[in-house]
Amino acid sequence: MLSLRSRPFDWTVRFGALGALVGSGLLFATAPALADPSPALDRFSFSVGAFSADPKFNASVATPYGSLDSGDIKPGRVTMPRITADLLLGDSQGISFDYYQYKRDYDGQFSNNTSLGPFGTLSAIGNANFNTKLDFAKLSYKWWLGSGNTVFGLGAGAAYYRATLGASALVSVNGQVGTLNQSSSDNAIAPLLEIGVRHAITPDLRLFADASGVWKSSGRFHGNIYNAAAGVEWFPVKNVGVVVSYGVTNIDLTRDSDSADSRLKVRLQGPSAFLKARF
Repeated sequence: MLSLRSRPFDWTVRFGALGALVGSGLLFATAPALADPSPALDRFSFSVGAFSADPKFNASVATPYGSLDSGDIKPGRVTMPRITADLLLGDSQGISFDYYQYKRDYDGQFSNNTSLGPFGTLSAIGNANFNTKLDFAKLSYKWWLGSGNTVFGLGAGAAYYRATLGASALVSVNGQVGTLNQSSSDNAIAPLLEIGVRHAITPDLRLFADASGVWKSSGRFHGNIYNAAAGVEWFPVKNVGVVVSYGVTNIDLTRDSDSADSRLKVRLQGPSAFLKARF
């Protein structure tokens, strides 16, 4: 199993693209004025907020004796920080960035029996603790079709994800009772596809809907992450507004190992709220 330790490179990957995007946005803000894009789009925008989700997850942690499985668990509502930024290049193309972090621990009763073939059975007894953490960041290039109040977007890019999964439980292996503590952590980069639509009721009141998919079928750490959301933007003042949306995210990631595979399946569903600045 991999040891848990922070990696400066992770933070570089996670926020380096955002820094470049913000810097480019400030450059555009001070550059000579360009032709006006669709009222559904901004030259540059930056949003900070949170995603309040009611998660359902299923975790499988690899151990030297087999997999320790949680089964389907609903650990209760969790609030996740989220950052987004968009930069328009010309009138119909742009760059989009998104980052969020899911982190949740679960303590409770569950039962687990894993056959070890000729070596017997791994059985969980009583309480167990599962802890999960997922960092997700994506950077995409977008093409916007249309020039009126409604535009449609297509995007392609890359996503970076890092997941940490751990478990501790009282177990019995071949009649021997003891405490088991296992954890694994890994990261990967995967291709990303996006679609979206924007509609401006007025320049200060807009509707939007987005969907994206990340899929990686090979490598030691692989799986898929799908997201869909719809919401409304309202700007009570010219450059500052609020964004409210409702979204669903499905996460299914597997880390291969020699002894057994670790797997994390999470469904996140709920509202998001942001404070948004546009220029």
